Amino acid sequence: VQLVESGGGLVQAGGSLRLSCAASGFTFDRRSIAWFRQVPGKEREGVSSIRTGDGSAYYADSVKGRFTISRDNERNTLSLQMNNLQIEDTARYFCVQGWMSLATPSGQGTQVTVFS
Repeated sequence: VQLVESGGGLVQAGGSLRLSCAASGFTFDRRSIAWFRQVPGKEREGVSSIRTGDGSAYYADSVKGRFTISRDNERNTLSLQMNNLQIEDTARYFCVQGWMSLATPSGQGTQVTVFS
């Protein structure tokens, strides 16, 4: 099982980034997938999650209305469109299997840094 994150970067507050997660080694279209983020010294924070089937999604209150999660089951990829980024969104972002999972990720994550 492998999920590899990409798309992070340095962005000014109010800007946008699109994160991607490439999955392999499991039946992607049968699994819910989640994004969480972590800042060194702090606990993991669930950001968003998307189910298989109807594709229903969950968003943390802190990102609701700004972030959009999506999945492409043909390409085994997950995306997180992040708009109107704020300083507090600065973190390393990870994707993992499972609905709102905070499990140990297989990838290194992707760093998002928002500056004012």
